[in-house]
Amino acid sequence: MMPGHAVLDVETRIRARPETIFVYFTDPISYQRWMGARAELDPRPGGLYRVHVSGGGIAEGKYLSLEPPHRIVFTWGWVGSKEVPPGSTLVEVTLRAEGDLTIVRLEHSGLPTETARDQHRLGWQHYLSRLAAVGMGEDPGPDHVDT
Repeated sequence: MMPGHAVLDVETRIRARPETIFVYFTDPISYQRWMGARAELDPRPGGLYRVHVSGGGIAEGKYLSLEPPHRIVFTWGWVGSKEVPPGSTLVEVTLRAEGDLTIVRLEHSGLPTETARDQHRLGWQHYLSRLAAVGMGEDPGPDHVDT
C-alpha cells in the first residue's frame, strides 16, 4: 500500500472454483464477458493489461504477479486521466476456496483521493457482481455502468 493514498477493498463469493475464476482475469474473451467491450491482456509479469470499459474509458496497466489460481496483481489507471493515469495504482485479486465457493477479494491501492476511491469502489462492486454471474454460468446482461 502506498502511504497517504486511499485504498479500497471489495469482496464477493462465487459458486465456482478458483481455477474457473482465475481465467476471467487472464483470458481476453473470458474477461469481456464480465467487464469491458474489449480486453487486451498479456498475463505475465510485465505484460499488458488494457481494458476498454463500457462507457468509453480505457483502463491500462501491467501485470506484476500471477500465482494461478489464487492471486493476480496488476497496475491500473485511465488513459487520458491526470488524477489516475495508466499504471499509477495497484490492484490485487485473491481467490480463496471455501467449500464449493470462491471468495474473491479485490484490493485497489494508491488511489490519490477519497473521491477516486469511492468512484472505483462503485465500479468494482458493479463488475464483481457481473463476474459472480458469469462465474456461475449466468448471463450478466448488458453493461450500463457510467465511467
